[in-house]
Amino acid sequence: MFFGLDRATDEQSLITFLKQFSEDRLLGTLAPRMSEDEIHQVVDLLTMVMRNHLSGEEYHYLFLGEDHHHH
Repeated sequence: MFFGLDRATDEQSLITFLKQFSEDRLLGTLAPRMSEDEIHQVVDLLTMVMRNHLSGEEYHYLFLGEDHHHH
């Protein structure tokens, strides 16, 4: 992972970083050690990023794994 070289490398590095961060062993170790405030900060940041860059339909399909979004 390298950040700051160019946009394409940053995007690929972000994908790799987030995949590694989301590994069960790492999160199983980190989550119990995090404060409530840290947990809320992480959730708030990721929610904001999705809200800023995904449509409602994309959110339901890509994040929630729903095939169809019903109103």
